[in-house]
Parts: sequence; C-alpha cells; structure tokens
Amino acid sequence: MSQQVQEVETIFCHETGDDYLVVVKRDGERLFRARVVLSETSAGPRPAKFRLKQGSSEEPRQPDEFVELARLAKRIRISEQTSPAAREEFMEMLAGYQLEDKAKTVRTCRYCASAGRYSPVTTDTAVKDDEDWICRDCARQELERQLTYSGGGEVTGSAKERLEELMLEVQDLQRIVNLLQGQLDPDLTKFDTISATTDEVDPVRVDSLNLHPGLQNLLEDRFETLLPVQSLSVDHGLFDGDDQLVVSATATGKTLVGEMAGINRVLNGKGTMLFLVPLVALANQKYEDFQDEYGHLVDVSIRVGASRIADEGERFDPNADVIVGTYEGIDHALRTGKEMGDIGTVVIDEVHTLKEEGRGHRLDGLISRLKYACEQRAKRRDDYGGAQWVYLSATVGNPEQLAGVLESKLIEFEERPVPIERHVTFASGQEKVRIENKLVRREFDTESSKGYRGQTIIFTNSRRRCHEISRKLEYSSAPYHAGLDYKRRKKVERQFGDQDLAAVVTTAALAAGVDFPASQVVFDSLAMGIEWLSVQEFHQMLGRAGRPDYHDKGKVYVLVEPDCAYHNSMEGTEDEVAFKLLKGEMEPVMTEYDEAAAIEETLANVTVGGKAAKSLNDRMLGEIPTKHAVGKLLQHDFIDGFEPTPLGRVVTEHFLDPSEAFMLLDGIRKDAHPYELVADIELRDTDL
Repeated sequence: MSQQVQEVETIFCHETGDDYLVVVKRDGERLFRARVVLSETSAGPRPAKFRLKQGSSEEPRQPDEFVELARLAKRIRISEQTSPAAREEFMEMLAGYQLEDKAKTVRTCRYCASAGRYSPVTTDTAVKDDEDWICRDCARQELERQLTYSGGGEVTGSAKERLEELMLEVQDLQRIVNLLQGQLDPDLTKFDTISATTDEVDPVRVDSLNLHPGLQNLLEDRFETLLPVQSLSVDHGLFDGDDQLVVSATATGKTLVGEMAGINRVLNGKGTMLFLVPLVALANQKYEDFQDEYGHLVDVSIRVGASRIADEGERFDPNADVIVGTYEGIDHALRTGKEMGDIGTVVIDEVHTLKEEGRGHRLDGLISRLKYACEQRAKRRDDYGGAQWVYLSATVGNPEQLAGVLESKLIEFEERPVPIERHVTFASGQEKVRIENKLVRREFDTESSKGYRGQTIIFTNSRRRCHEISRKLEYSSAPYHAGLDYKRRKKVERQFGDQDLAAVVTTAALAAGVDFPASQVVFDSLAMGIEWLSVQEFHQMLGRAGRPDYHDKGKVYVLVEPDCAYHNSMEGTEDEVAFKLLKGEMEPVMTEYDEAAAIEETLANVTVGGKAAKSLNDRMLGEIPTKHAVGKLLQHDFIDGFEPTPLGRVVTEHFLDPSEAFMLLDGIRKDAHPYELVADIELRDTDL
C-alpha cells in the first residue's frame, strides 16, 4: 500500500469498541477507511490487525502497512470522543515508532466519526448535543429529525431557516428542541426589538394655542405642552383649517389632533364634527370618551348602524355638535337622504381601512359622497367656509401618495414611545394555550416602574376560539368580540382599565384601536377568519403593546404552528406567513375595485349625487369603470337615468352586494324557490 500511496496528509483515528476506525486523507479528500486492532506485546501496544474497508466488506492487510502509512502522514489526529485509556494506548503505540510528535487529540463530530468521516470542530463551529459536540451539517440533520419526532409538521422556508439560525447562534441543539416543546427561553424566542425613538420636535405650549376658551382651559388643565405629533400638526396649519393626513404610531397622541380641530371649530360655530371609525366597538368607546371629556362643552351623538344607537336605545341626533359614527352608519344616512346638518370637521380614524378587501371601497365611496354633501351644503349656507378633513392612521406604506390623493398635508411622525420586544415560538394548537397561560401569568405578576401590572391582549381568528382560550386561562380573563352585546363589552373594557383582568382574548374587534392599555400582545393565530393577516393588520395589532404612561416596554409573542392553515383556500402555512409579517414592508394604502365594488359605489353615488355621480366616481382613490358600471345598473333596472329605481334604492340602502342582488332578481323573475336563492348565494364562491 505504501507503494501505491506516496503521500498522506492526515490519519484520523476514532475508537469503536475493541478497535480503531482509521480515515486516511490527502488534499482534503478521503483515500480510504480502515480498522486497526492493537495488541499488547513485550515492546508495548502494536498493530495486530489492519483491515481495509471497501463498502460493506473488509480486506485484510498486513499490520505493518498501517505503520508505513503513519510514517507517511503529515499529522495524526485522535478523536476527543476516544476514551482516555484508548487514547493513552494509541499514543503509546505511536511512541514505539517515534511518531508521537505527529499526533494530537482533537474535538470531532460524534456523528461523523461514527460514519467514518473526519470532521474536526472548534469552539466557534461546534453545536452541543447533550454532552457531545457535533458539526453544523449533522446538527442541521438532527434538528430536522427532531422536528419530525416532535410532531412539528413539515417546517420549511423561513421558519426552518430561523430555527437553524438560532441553533448555530446559541450552539445548542437541545435548547432549540426545548423551544419546539413550548419552553419560553427569551434568548431564543426574541426575534428583534423595535426601539423607542423620539424625533426632535419643538413642543408647542398649550397656553399659546389661542383656542376657544372652553377647550383652551380644558387642555391647559391637562398638560403644559403638546406631544410631538400634535405639535407638528399645529405648526402645519391644523387650526387654519388645513386638511391633514396624520400618520404616527399607536399611542403617540394623534387622536387628539382630530379632537382639537373638531371641538374648536364646533365651539367657534364652524359646524358639526364627525368622528368616524370602522367598528361599532370603537365607536361606542369614542362616544363614551367624548361624553366624559367634552360633554360639558358640546352635545354628543352616535350613529353605528341603520338607525339605532348602541346605548339603551338612544337615537341618532343629526343636530348634535359631535357625531361619532361608524363608516357604514354615516354612509347609510347619506344613502337614505338623512339630514346631516352643517358639517364643519370630518375626522376619519383608521383611514388605512381604504385598502381592505370588501370594506375599502365603501370607505372610499363614503369620503367622496360626504365631501359632495358638505360642498352642496356649503353652497347653500356659506357661513363657515366648508369642512376640514383630518385623516388618522398608524400604518400607511405610501403616506406621500395617499396624502396627495386625499388632497391633504402629510403630518408624519415616526416615534415609538416605548420599545417593543418581538418574540417567536413554535407550538401546536393545543400547546398554544399552555404557552399563553404562562405568558399571561408572567406578565400579570410583573409591575412596571409606573406602578401598573402587565396585561395581555390575545388575538385569535374566531369568536369560538376567544371563549375557548379565555376559559382555559388560569388568571382572570374575558373574551371580547363583536358578537358580545354592548353592556358586556363595556364591562370588559372597564375591568381591563381597572386592572381586574389579566387578559382579554379577541378577534379583529380590538385591532382597530379600542383603547386597552396592554403591555403584551400574543398572537394565538396569524389569521382573521380564513384569511392571513396583512403586514398592515399585523403592525396595527402588535402596536397595542406598551403604553408610555403605563409600561416600560411592550412585548409581542407570535405563536406559530408549523405546517398549519385554517382553511384549504389559504395559501402558505403559518410558519411561512410569520416571517413574512415580521420582515415585511408596510403595504401601500390604495383601493382596488372589482366589478361588484364598482357597481355598488356607482349606485350609491347615483343615489346621493344624481347626475354628479360620474364626478363622485372620478374623485375616488380607486379607478372605477363608470360606463361599464352604469350599463350594468341600467341592465338590471337599478337606475333610471341618474335616479335609483325603487329596487336600486333598496339595494343601496341595505348595502347589498350587487352580484347577489342580480342573482336574487334573476331568481325572482324565474319564480325560483327562496331556499334555492339562498343556497345559490351561499355556494356561489365555493369550489363545490
């Protein structure tokens, strides 16, 4: 063999029972593997057997051939996994041939050594596996095996990359396995920290505002200076009547911008203030807030639906100084020709709703119709100079473009009042509740430097799941969603505000800004219903964590179930979606129109504006094919010229999807049974 092998770079030896596995390498490549058995002689340990491994068989060779190879080798390495006694024996054998200077004990990968591979590892490259150290390639393979063994499903893509990244970072396979089993090791679950930031803005003193005395005195009693975003807004014409788009993170004080503008204009006789929000729960809370804070100065009313008010049957008063309403509530008033009074200020909260599928076009249409109504009123009674519009949002990916389309000044303030730690961990659906229990307990048992206990909002994807989680939490908690009646929701809000609840478990009802001072947000699911969250929705929700007057920092925990989707129509799995949301850029806020949305808004615009419907369509954010929409409306007898027919009026007043209305109309004309009509509508979007 020495005649065939003229040069040997490395001989690697690893104890395997009664013999030694030998790997012979040259130029980084393995030449062959062999087995060596030592026996004790009068001269000390000597090679007794030497077998060359070829596939599954072994070819006997003369023991002296091993000694010749050892002499040719530049270095001889002995695995650290070899027992001390075996290492001593092997070194004594080498010393008998004066080869001990070539030999050195090295740390090697246990799995590689067992497979006959020489893989030295260092402190920087090794991964700990129980008491052993293994190479990175074997660690990745072992992690993949553990993922399958732990029931983690098919973890792929970003989630798998994240786990491998963590394992190589901490160099400990077992810690990653523990993470998969629901242990909350903060060094491993932590994804990143969104730092607290404060842009340099010269604060505006409240006593310099020169507002109506009633509002001026109220604000001076509350604080000396305005917050940065409020100061920016004032410096850029808020009290000069300028329209503004205010984009700033949750809890930075942007809501007060709209309140100051509207209340001041009301008190100075410049028309009613409309404060519009997307959800009934949020409208109810804002109504309560306005009553508490400004009720001694102004009359406050609320409109959240077709006609009724959520509090003990009190009804909508169009002559009130301040009207808090949902988008659909105010739009219904416009579509039905209700008197709206002299509107002086319109505040649209959560204006990023414009991009939501199914709802965005209705807000787009509402803005156009409401502007038209304000302009028509101003032409008839030009005594307050028209309405001022203030749009508010925490999450806009294209603020400059949106401000341009809305014809408003952009007031953008990138501030995070408190830092937010974002954590990711992996768990099955059943395991999630156990983790949530642990997180809620840990947070509620912690008190901030401001003296407040930590409280948690848990977001999940269904009302049923809200109740299921709440029942299983050990600390005080309550479900909170749109299916609860008003009094029950108010009770939950009050209990949370009084710190009587450690957690609330909710669906989308809280995402849009109901004011719960939570220190921690937990995502039980990354879906709402059967659709994945958008980056915008995700940021809106996680922004609920951490309030500057209550907490030192916010915490967000994303609980990810690998290989999970909540409906067969959903693309991707929760582990894939999680890292897209965490790393994703905010989507632009624009309204997209399909045929049904275009027809619905055109019908509403005809109902409100008559012949001005085309100009109402033209001023909207999304592009509407007006000719096509009008043609469809004429075809189905929803309009007659530029007037809605009785049928068209019913469709628009009840916010019916025109495509559903078309189906109903065709079915009625064909004498279809009502059950058949309902079934057709329910099944029209399914894949049956």
